[in-house]
Amino acid sequence: MWLILAVVVEAAALLGNGALLVVVLRTPGLRDALYLMHLCIVDLLAAASIMPLGLLAAPPGLGRVRLDPASCHATRVLSAALLPACTLGVAALGLARCRLIVHPLRPGARPPPSLVLTAVWAAAALLGALALLGPPPAPPPAPARCSVLAGGLGPFRPLWALLAFALPALLLLGAYGSIFLVARRAALRPPPPARGARLRSDSLDSRLSILPALRPRLPGGKAALAPALAVGQFAACWLPYGCACLAPAAQAAKVEAAVTWVAYSAFAAHPFLYGLLQRPVRRALGRLVRQALPRRPWACTLRTWLPRALLQHLQRPPEGPALGHSEAPEQNQDLAGEEILSVPKAT
Repeated sequence: MWLILAVVVEAAALLGNGALLVVVLRTPGLRDALYLMHLCIVDLLAAASIMPLGLLAAPPGLGRVRLDPASCHATRVLSAALLPACTLGVAALGLARCRLIVHPLRPGARPPPSLVLTAVWAAAALLGALALLGPPPAPPPAPARCSVLAGGLGPFRPLWALLAFALPALLLLGAYGSIFLVARRAALRPPPPARGARLRSDSLDSRLSILPALRPRLPGGKAALAPALAVGQFAACWLPYGCACLAPAAQAAKVEAAVTWVAYSAFAAHPFLYGLLQRPVRRALGRLVRQALPRRPWACTLRTWLPRALLQHLQRPPEGPALGHSEAPEQNQDLAGEEILSVPKAT
């Protein structure tokens, strides 16, 4: 069952990130297009490299294939580099959206995305290089332990966990917390009076009409949905992995497969959380789907099926000449009388 769930997560990561990357590339004008493309590329790299190794390899994954020392070192370096690239990329996307919402009229305060993404990959490369300083893999009778959890980084595991998980979590929490505060402040602000609107009278009826409802909603409740989902998904996927990195290697090895695949599920959740929940991405996806589907020819216009148009069509007089009173066929009186006599009386 765990293997089937892991295959489902792998397929969702590949298909979801591939579809979102196509939508972003075919839709010019998206505000955070470079950050979304970067996140999709990192997720696709992880889904094509470390996730299949997690399916097939023995100790870090769910399979029974034993890796040689070279493959084990490559797995460590890829895991130690791609996981921080993903978490730091999510934090960079959150900060970019925060700057767009909190400071929309200050373009000079936003650094270029290329500079931010270069810094992300430089930090990921440095964290990946820490895996080369860890202990060598164990000889064949013992498990190789090719992941960063069970001895892959040696004494650098706490430092790697703080830079790869704690720092992006703080940045993401600060960014989405600022977005929520701005949205809540805008929801609490009363709307400005319209031009030419009449001033309210000071009567009792006028005062009662502006009283709040009996059950007022929480201001900014709808605006809190996206920050809560983003922060909740990050904490649910990456917090167990980060805590396992801070634990001793012997205890982390017991929960290695479980926390690893919980962290890998973030690669499958990103296309839905940062793609389908965004209105511009949904509109672009719907437009591309409509363009891809073949259009069937319609025999009539849509207006014909409207109730008013259909009723007017039914009430329209017939096109042929109407028969007058003199042209109507005369009814046989005898036959009519026989029909009337044959019909029983109604009680």
